Amino acid sequence: QVQLVESGGGLVQAGGSLRLSCAASGRIFSAYYMGWFRQAPGKEREFVAAIGWRGGSTYYADSVKGRLTTSRDLATNTMSLQMNSLKPEDTAVYYCAASARSTRGRPIRTYDYDYWGQGTQVTVSS
Repeated sequence: QVQLVESGGGLVQAGGSLRLSCAASGRIFSAYYMGWFRQAPGKEREFVAAIGWRGGSTYYADSVKGRLTTSRDLATNTMSLQMNSLKPEDTAVYYCAASARSTRGRPIRTYDYDYWGQGTQVTVSS
């Protein structure tokens, strides 16, 4: 089992920055990937970014490339999402997720992940 807790959400103006964190505990050493997803009201949960927990390879949705950066700290079992140049369309609940198995292709689908955090709200005002 892996437990995930997100923090760092809030309200920011367009063009501003936020940094989300995801603290992992439990059998995190068994994780293959960790990812960020988001869900806006009335929309499906969508992939934002992912990182290979051991190797550090990163993957990003086209809509966030160049603005959002994910990283992980193996010493503290923490994953971060640095969000710059935020836009109103980035408003959503952001979820941290962990995958306990390898995936076929890029780890960008919700069903690639086994564990989920409770989410943190990010609101970007125009």
